[in-house]
Amino acid sequence: MADTPTSVTGPGKPDQPEKKQRSVRVVLLALMIAMMLAMLDNMIVGTAMPTIVGELGGLEHLSWVVTGYTLATAASTPVWGKLGDMYGRKGAFLSSIVIFLIGSALSGMAQDMGQLIGFRAVQGLGAGGLMVGVMAIIGDLIPPRERGKYQGMMAGVMALAMIGGPLVGGTITDNWGWRWTFYINLPLGAVALALVSAVLHLPRKRSKAGIDYLGVILLTVGITSIVLVTTWGGTEYAWTSARIMELIGIGVATLVGFVVWQTRAAEPVLPLHIFRSRNFTLMSFIGFVTGFVMFGATLFLPLYQQAVQGASATNSGLLLLPMLGAMLVTSMVAGRVTTNSGRYKVFPITGGVLMVVGLYLLSLMDTGTTRLTSGLYMAVLGAGMGCLMQITMLVAQNSVEMKDMGVASSSTTLFRTLGSSFGVAVMGALFNHRVQDVMSERAGALGKNITEKSAQLDAASLAKLPVQVREAYQHAVSSGTHAAFLLGAAIAVLVLVAALFVKEVPLRSGPQKPSEDGTDAAPVPLIEAV
Repeated sequence: MADTPTSVTGPGKPDQPEKKQRSVRVVLLALMIAMMLAMLDNMIVGTAMPTIVGELGGLEHLSWVVTGYTLATAASTPVWGKLGDMYGRKGAFLSSIVIFLIGSALSGMAQDMGQLIGFRAVQGLGAGGLMVGVMAIIGDLIPPRERGKYQGMMAGVMALAMIGGPLVGGTITDNWGWRWTFYINLPLGAVALALVSAVLHLPRKRSKAGIDYLGVILLTVGITSIVLVTTWGGTEYAWTSARIMELIGIGVATLVGFVVWQTRAAEPVLPLHIFRSRNFTLMSFIGFVTGFVMFGATLFLPLYQQAVQGASATNSGLLLLPMLGAMLVTSMVAGRVTTNSGRYKVFPITGGVLMVVGLYLLSLMDTGTTRLTSGLYMAVLGAGMGCLMQITMLVAQNSVEMKDMGVASSSTTLFRTLGSSFGVAVMGALFNHRVQDVMSERAGALGKNITEKSAQLDAASLAKLPVQVREAYQHAVSSGTHAAFLLGAAIAVLVLVAALFVKEVPLRSGPQKPSEDGTDAAPVPLIEAV
């Protein structure tokens, strides 16, 4: 089928609008499947890691299975966004799915840990284009004014991935073997490929400018250095170690060089002019802080529930339902209100307030906090995140021209990813420090030795501890989560401050194509009826 779009309405075709709506729903189904693939993968694989290590060995390289994937995803995200803007969204998106599926198939066939790490990096390269492609294509297909109606779908996919990932991973590993945690991506990806290929029709693009290779290299090195600092700092290496200092120096130098080069490049991979929009810059910052807080919360809440409240690993995922359910409901309400009224500034402000309150309440949890109480606290935090998760992308996309939709989507996604890396690192360092201090105070040298290598004990290790040491660990975890969530509340205040400066620019009411001079022109149909 041709890439050039054809009209979907006309005389004698009264049923075409209905067919067009059906086509939109089919494309959205494919996009949600792709989004699910990107979000589920780490959670499914994480559950299977003990089994993988048991068969392949290489325990000392275990962390690189996740780190390699994360690095490749973060580094490739802005590149995929730019490729979509330059050469066409559909081709870039289909390519990212294919690369992700190749990485999945190869990972399932890995014979040792080195192969698995390399193949996971290939998978991560594809994953970097999945989320960006979903957001940018939705930005092309659906006008900002109407986009709010579909926010619930994206929030629902996120909630399903967070809850279902560990359950699905455990079930697949126990019944089919760990290799199927990768192979399961193949049929789902094939469905997404088929649907997108058959139904999605976007304008063909061909940029005369070449790819900004120097910009890609500088940005990749800079992002890689940042992620490694946040991943290794305080765990593999001390924060003041020579290796961490070297990475910080490399990261700062390359990112400064990247910014300078982007002012000179003919077709910059991340055009700096998009940051002239106050709303876009504010949404990027809010996305960074939201990622910082959200991934920190999803890391420490299950740990608290297992160590202090006695939940199993499986149940701790289900106990996140109050937070994820509130996030889903609030996101749907925010989307509907935005669609009906065109007003959205109230949601970043409300989200900032609820996040601060929710994190502060979570910081009050101790060894006597009931599951009902912690569930209510989580619901408050979830409601705050629901006000922010999709609104940040919506406002960011509405703040740029259509020709920059890809880089706007990838930049917003990248800032959220970097925020999550910093959140896990900073909140994790604070948590570990508090746990070790409290264990030393309550359990002496034995307590210090137990948490010296890792402050996060699994259920099996916890059950083997003497009663007195186990109680000391519960108090230590409670103290650690108190410090981490209190820091999160302080950081979340920045969301509220930034939201106050958001300017409520009217949302575009129709998809547009960029004219020759870069300004938005007349509406263009993007979906062909089936």
